Amino acid sequence: MDTMDNKYMRMALDEARRSRALGGIPIGSVLVRGDEVLGRGHNQRVQKGNPILHAEIHCLQEAGRIGHYRDTVLYSTLMPCHLCAGAAVQFRVPRVVVGEARTFKGARKTMEDHGIEVVDLDLDECVDMMCEWITANPELWKEDIGTL
Repeated sequence: MDTMDNKYMRMALDEARRSRALGGIPIGSVLVRGDEVLGRGHNQRVQKGNPILHAEIHCLQEAGRIGHYRDTVLYSTLMPCHLCAGAAVQFRVPRVVVGEARTFKGARKTMEDHGIEVVDLDLDECVDMMCEWITANPELWKEDIGTL
């Protein structure tokens, strides 16, 4: 992992931990342009009772209107689902860096089919956090990924 990816994935992990501490699903995201953090977010489906407030969506919301996304990188601790991948495709985010895809395969192919470079760092720290949470919250996890 290069130093920039490490730096911003650490921020995404901080967001995931924030969500977990608030009783939510431990997924975090950061949007970056160059060396500037444009937005940070974490999954708030549980905390806000909002089914679409995933980490990546919250991150994009926090970034606000930034004009274009051509030179941005979206970091997420977990491979984005189809909802979040669709947002990356819609806004033409060129690069998405994820902490892991072992606990959830997500929509990697969708993003790659639309020209997005997807980098899976496959970090044990991200896997361990999700595995621990999924084991403790199986029904909530099934709801989150649409398999309930």
